[in-house]
Amino acid sequence: MFKLAGFIILIASILGGFVLAHGKLISLWQPYEILIIAGGAFGAFCLAHPWKVVAASGRHICFTLTGTGYNQKYYEALLQLLNQLFEVSRKQGGRKALEEHIENVGSSDIFKSYPRITKTPQTMLFITDNIRLSLVDNLDTHNFEALMEHEIETYESELSRPGMALQEIADALPGFGIMAAVLGIVITMQSLDGPPDQLGLHIAAALVGTFMGVFLGYGVVGPIASSITHSIHYEIKALECIKAALVSNRHGTPPAMAVEAGRKVLCTESRPSFEEMEKILEG
Repeated sequence: MFKLAGFIILIASILGGFVLAHGKLISLWQPYEILIIAGGAFGAFCLAHPWKVVAASGRHICFTLTGTGYNQKYYEALLQLLNQLFEVSRKQGGRKALEEHIENVGSSDIFKSYPRITKTPQTMLFITDNIRLSLVDNLDTHNFEALMEHEIETYESELSRPGMALQEIADALPGFGIMAAVLGIVITMQSLDGPPDQLGLHIAAALVGTFMGVFLGYGVVGPIASSITHSIHYEIKALECIKAALVSNRHGTPPAMAVEAGRKVLCTESRPSFEEMEKILEG
């Protein structure tokens, strides 16, 4: 909702200022200029990046308005899930019971209680894979932590590609706007012997091409690329939270303290307080 409000303010300010300056909105509607700019930029985007990055960019653009779901409620559920798994491992025969939960996630009563977490495949994969590793007796704790760090770094690098790709297009869009303007001037030169009013329309269309390139680059695509970067940050924080909790648990700390280690990693704006976490774990 906040981002939608920002977009409305963006459009209202630019178009409202244009109208207040006695401009006519209909003069900004130049579909062929938009086709040159948007179509050319999208074609270049597809040419420069593999399909997986293009598809991921589409998903992340949707997340800009809907959100990725990595918020305080998600982190609370994640910490509560980890606490339950750690409690299982501390009981007699807990190692075998924990393995059963990890190997049969679909039928696990614990995982079924946390649909927010099970709906995020990468988080689930990170939990199950690394709990399996934590059960390996001859794996040093430092090596265990290093393995998780490498996995997080690789995943973060992969997640960052859509945002970086969109930022490249945002930087290129003003250039496509200039291209559309140049083509508009070519059309204008072809119409020099026509009526003066038609000549004015052609010049206006060429100038709108420049405006649209700058507007789309700096007003739409660029901010979306920045928004994707923030979304990725919250998702990576979930993995870092899991890593900190697993490392602490492997050192033999009680489940509540291991979960607290994970909580400390989270950003303050989406981190449950100590008192909130205490109530959640007691519940």
